Amino acid sequence: MSGEILYSAEIVEVLPRLTGALFRTLIDRGIVSMEDVREHLKEIEPEVKEGLEKKKLCALVIGHKKSSPGAVNEKTGLTEFDFNEDLAIMIEEKVRSVDIQRVYRRTYQELPGDINALEPDFVVSLHCNAFNGRASGTEVLYYHKSEKGRLMAEILKRHLVETLGLPDRGIKAKTAEDRGGYLLRYTVAPCIISEPFFIDNDNDLKKAKEELDSLVTAYAEAIEEIADMIDLPRGL
Repeated sequence: MSGEILYSAEIVEVLPRLTGALFRTLIDRGIVSMEDVREHLKEIEPEVKEGLEKKKLCALVIGHKKSSPGAVNEKTGLTEFDFNEDLAIMIEEKVRSVDIQRVYRRTYQELPGDINALEPDFVVSLHCNAFNGRASGTEVLYYHKSEKGRLMAEILKRHLVETLGLPDRGIKAKTAEDRGGYLLRYTVAPCIISEPFFIDNDNDLKKAKEELDSLVTAYAEAIEEIADMIDLPRGL
């Protein structure tokens, strides 16, 4: 009997309060047995545990802003901001095991503080490269002193290169003084900046559009892989 009493108490902890009370009433009235309840709990236990586990939070930053949209493809008029805003929304819908918080830039100086206020576990900033209309390829930037950032950059770069099949330009360490380094340096959580293709290169952009669904999946899978890796001591 004592075992059954203990198990009844566990029901209240595992199940929502109203559901737990309902089960206890059904048991007391002999409508269901304790064995029935045990079997039911075995079936739902993985789902309950998954629901109770706190998800990691990824701050997904949309590079630039509407009034200052970054690089542009001259042929299509598509801007870096517009491409990445749509991309961020699709990534957010795709990711399941990580919470996503889209972040829009007010000013570049305020951006690290706005991100830090969210207390994310890690940060991914969406950008597109641009140079001379002919440069091509994929690269990911990270802060040169961040081991977590380096590992994150490796994970994301691998997924992006496998998906787009563009030249692998590698991961690139940046200091606070380098272009993009201010964001990488002053976010508390480890941060990476993604440059999956050159938006001013018509062939790169064509490839990105053709593989858009796969690109979304690549980001989603990388974010989930990063979340599994990120449990190193915070701040490294």
